[in-house]
Amino acid sequence: MTRRLFNQCLCCLLFLSFNAASKEYLIILKDHLFYPSQITIPANKKVKLLIENQDSTPEEFDSFDLNREKVLYPNRKSIIYIGPLSKGYYKFFGEFSPNTARGVVIVSDEGAQHVNK
Repeated sequence: MTRRLFNQCLCCLLFLSFNAASKEYLIILKDHLFYPSQITIPANKKVKLLIENQDSTPEEFDSFDLNREKVLYPNRKSIIYIGPLSKGYYKFFGEFSPNTARGVVIVSDEGAQHVNK
């Protein structure tokens, strides 16, 4: 029983330390467009994208560059973790609105547009 409690405490500490050290970036999906359509994040860091779908229809966040896809339900927030990434440009798009819902993650030595929640 003591070993189990130790493992649970260790998992909680790791989770809390990751959340305290991670940065969060807010992206809003509205009218089938991502706002902002371009975010800059720091290189070699794991970050959290908080995506708020303000549309009344679902969308799917899709990125071959980031190797991520996630359904964004209407009027809900979703979380996607990315990184650590090397410097460069990583495109993403809305699979259901690929001509309008487009964006890019720019990875550089100095990340910007950081949102603390």
